[in-house]
Amino acid sequence: MQLLHRGDVGPAVAEIRNTLAALGLLPAPPNGTATGPANFDAAVEQAVRVFQQRRGLITDGVVGPATYRALIDARWRLGDRSLAYLVSKPISGDDVFALQERLLELGFDAGRPDGIFGWQTEQALRSFQRDYGLGNDGICGPNTLRALKQLAPKVRGGRPVYLREQEKVRRSGPLLRGKRIVLDPGHGGTDRGVTVGGVNEADLAWDLVRRLEGRMVATGMEALITRGPHSCPPEADRAGFANEAGADLFLSLHMDANSAPAAQGVASFHFGTGNGTTSTVGEALAGFLQREIVARTGMLDCRIHPKTWEVLRLTRMPAVRTEIGYLTNPDDRRRLLDPAFRDIIAEGLLVAVKRLYLLGKDDQPTGTFTFDDLLRHELTRAEGA
Repeated sequence: MQLLHRGDVGPAVAEIRNTLAALGLLPAPPNGTATGPANFDAAVEQAVRVFQQRRGLITDGVVGPATYRALIDARWRLGDRSLAYLVSKPISGDDVFALQERLLELGFDAGRPDGIFGWQTEQALRSFQRDYGLGNDGICGPNTLRALKQLAPKVRGGRPVYLREQEKVRRSGPLLRGKRIVLDPGHGGTDRGVTVGGVNEADLAWDLVRRLEGRMVATGMEALITRGPHSCPPEADRAGFANEAGADLFLSLHMDANSAPAAQGVASFHFGTGNGTTSTVGEALAGFLQREIVARTGMLDCRIHPKTWEVLRLTRMPAVRTEIGYLTNPDDRRRLLDPAFRDIIAEGLLVAVKRLYLLGKDDQPTGTFTFDDLLRHELTRAEGA
């Protein structure tokens, strides 16, 4: 879709204004009409920024595909419509998210609450309906909705779907051998990402992923890559690839940019809405990645943050996106152009994954665990198994 930003006018802007007004972020239109001309003015931009911040999106005040979809989803409240699994065009919206959260609270595994009514949500709903004497048709209609509202939750706090994530990591053991990780180099194809002075993000991300892939394969891991050097699948397709592969982890690598050349450093992002719903394993992995890179490189620590980007929200396994340096910063760019520096980054990323599975056992101080140490640990544990 066309990007909408300050200064734009037209029917699409009118739709955005009315949606923001319905969400209470702009003054309500009198008598159902638009407030003033359909103009994307400063008030609309500020309202979009507030909405994006609340939803864990990039807070740029621009309505692109992700923000537009989130605005459409935000219109729906549980009970506004019947919900069912439509294979050809799955229903999405905040009402679906609320249904998934409710089922999880009642002890039914609807998977990660992503706001999309998929097969796992349908199975959880059918189980609920069957257990509580309702017609198990997999449709959330008035009778099912009434039962959902009347029942007290079996689980409060802790987000049971994420407790399952933690238990899966614990049961999988400390060895990397046999674990499957999907590596996602940002951008690709005609989308070169951030480009500064002939240096582009897509090529650097691809090179970094290939360096990391080689190290992971050496440990016995199975590393899959979401794209080739000349393609750029949408984020939803990258997440779908990881889901179909049955990956244990998903790691997306990017570089950043900023209008201020002084902006620099590394930041990592995990799935989270900012209101308590967060992937605990994803958050832990983001923390390990962040600390390892900062300790090994001295890059500025821009910390970890929850986001609802599609590669984080639609993946059914712990997922992290890491922004390694700003290509608009001369020092970060110079270091990223050094192959030896990219080797250091790749080693840090692999060690961070290893730390996740060690669960604090047989660990070493951050930044001191080398690739050789890791291989010895893998061999020793494998022989002792």
